[in-house]
Amino acid sequence: MTDPNLAIIVLAAGQGTRMRSRQPKVLHMIAGRPMLGHVLVTARALEPAHVIAVVRHERDAVVAIAAELMSELVFVDQDDTPGTGRAVELAVEALPPGFEGDVVVVSGDVPLLDAATLASLIETHRGVSAAATLLSAVLEDATGYGRVLRNATGILEGIVEQRDATPDQARITEVNSGTYVFSAAALREQLPLIGTRNAQGEKYLTDVVGMLRAAGATVTAVTAPQAWMVSGVNDRVQLAEASRRMNALIVTRWQLDGVTVTDPATTWIDADVVLAEDVELLPGTQLRGATLVARGASIGPDTTLVDCEIGENAVVKRTDATLAVIGAGATVGPFAYLRPGTYLGADGKIGTFVETKNSRIGAGSKVPHLSYIGDTTVGEGSNIGAGTITANYDGVTKSPTVVGSHVRTGSHNVFVAPVTIGDGAYTGAGTVVRKDVPAGALAISIAPQRNMPGWVEENRAGSAAASAAEATGE
Repeated sequence: MTDPNLAIIVLAAGQGTRMRSRQPKVLHMIAGRPMLGHVLVTARALEPAHVIAVVRHERDAVVAIAAELMSELVFVDQDDTPGTGRAVELAVEALPPGFEGDVVVVSGDVPLLDAATLASLIETHRGVSAAATLLSAVLEDATGYGRVLRNATGILEGIVEQRDATPDQARITEVNSGTYVFSAAALREQLPLIGTRNAQGEKYLTDVVGMLRAAGATVTAVTAPQAWMVSGVNDRVQLAEASRRMNALIVTRWQLDGVTVTDPATTWIDADVVLAEDVELLPGTQLRGATLVARGASIGPDTTLVDCEIGENAVVKRTDATLAVIGAGATVGPFAYLRPGTYLGADGKIGTFVETKNSRIGAGSKVPHLSYIGDTTVGEGSNIGAGTITANYDGVTKSPTVVGSHVRTGSHNVFVAPVTIGDGAYTGAGTVVRKDVPAGALAISIAPQRNMPGWVEENRAGSAAASAAEATGE
């Protein structure tokens, strides 16, 4: 149920210059989602009444992606006054005038912070009727972070940014994560009072904590269970580390849910992948996008599946597949390439060095090896011979090939589309099928073989082949 007394503000206005990218920092991908997407999923899990994103850099690109991820999201544009204090001030102005609940502030570039940690932060905040509660972390190296200031008795006094810290303050290892819970009334009262007399000339949101403490309001801090939860992503090195950490969390979750992961270090699973119990993932497996794998399937080694659906007890090894459906009990690979639109029926087979595209291969049918099958429909129980090519493109249009059920085609066939091979038909080795083949017929295209006696001795005299032929006495 929606919490009517909870609003969440997501700060997503930063340029992220250290990423050295044309793409906005918050749209860089981690586990199949933009960084901002992970933050929005966490926000939604808290069931707030309002979610507001503050945007500025590459505003249109960020809004387009974020709106797809959360349709109810409200966007606020940061103006020319810099700083997180100004960003939150503008977001608070966008809240309904009568809202007097709690406001959570999170950063769009902190993808590892989970809903359980935020829920605990909110619970602590409400439990002591605080005006402000911040999430802190203890770091071995606190460089770059604002330091949490406490008095001799441990009471929170305020926050000082690194550039404004004294040498003693810079030695503090408890840092501000940039995640807060405020009462809406406290924000409305204090935000207009923030100044810009600091090293960066910005309106710091952190100043609100000290101002509230000076006014006698209750302010508190909660330390995150793990420091990495609040790690922001500012460059490609941190992006890779966050990706690795996120993947480890995802892999562990699926292992606890009954999935065998032989080598977690080389197995990558996107956040939206769904796996059933008794799935086996072998080394070098990557499951991307909205891939779904049913019970008992074995994936890998060295396999990448993007937006695929894998049936029960299917086996897929050393395969690259995108937007493909593989039926129950089917086998794929090794070294298969399934392009979008591939459908393999139950107990079917796509074998070694086979490429498929926009094709439906029926239950029990097999394309065992060395073939290209494109824009094709194959019925049930058929076998496509080695080296078969569906010539589906004439340089202008792509045309379909239809192969019926229980068909047996010879090796090294070419089906020149559009063409239909009827149920139960056979084709001979080396056949080029240019015309429809009736059901039950045998199609062949063979020129009479012509042997030219003595050709080698005459044209390759003195060669090893000529000597071998002469030795036979024929």
